Amino acid sequence: MSCTREETVRFGQCDPAGIVYYPQYMVMLNTLVEDWFDRDLRIPYAGFIAERRLGLPTVRLEVDFTAVSRLGDRLVQTLRLLRLGRSSLHVGFEFHGQGQLRLRAKQVLVCTSLEDHRPRALPEDVRDAMRLHEEPNT
Repeated sequence: MSCTREETVRFGQCDPAGIVYYPQYMVMLNTLVEDWFDRDLRIPYAGFIAERRLGLPTVRLEVDFTAVSRLGDRLVQTLRLLRLGRSSLHVGFEFHGQGQLRLRAKQVLVCTSLEDHRPRALPEDVRDAMRLHEEPNT
């Protein structure tokens, strides 16, 4: 099961040539993870951070930029949970615009304590919710 959202490319996300400035894609990836927590896992991301004092920093990121995205383009962004570990999760992303693949990425996130920044096991309720979204045979 995947998480999908749509976003229109805004002026502030573009460079002077009117195409998405590549670091803005990383912001979009993080926004999609937050939406996945809030909407699909039904676990408020803000509570995960502020109340549980847990974070999900990126420890690995691979990105292929396959075509440019321009100001005003509508991007369909998809997240898939590829693998769930004790404290880590591997997610895959695809962004499409006008039926064309614009970006493909793989990211590894690790659950950490915001107090000591050391890895922590994902809380059981989070793991249970994520298991329902894990892609089979990945």
